[in-house]
Amino acid sequence: MIVTTTPNVEGHRITSYKGVVVGEAIMGANVVRDLFARVTDVIGGRSGAYEAKLQDARDVAFRELKERAIALGANAVVGVDLDYEVVGDSMLMVSVSGTAVVITP
Repeated sequence: MIVTTTPNVEGHRITSYKGVVVGEAIMGANVVRDLFARVTDVIGGRSGAYEAKLQDARDVAFRELKERAIALGANAVVGVDLDYEVVGDSMLMVSVSGTAVVITP
């Protein structure tokens, strides 16, 4: 399945619009990971623990987006928007939305 932020897919024609699809993931971080991330913030550098958690959440959100598009009979999603939010003190939400479409070469 092609998933793109652009409004169309080069070399393909959109033949049918199936509707807006969304994939969401809310992931919690644990106390130990939070502690090490704070230490990393103080001494500098990247927080590998949070980066891995963020990648997991993004993967889940994109997987849901694709599954919902397929359920509508689509073979691509265009106009994709990716959004990140912090929920509460230690929850991360990733939301991906776009338009499910049918494309032909």
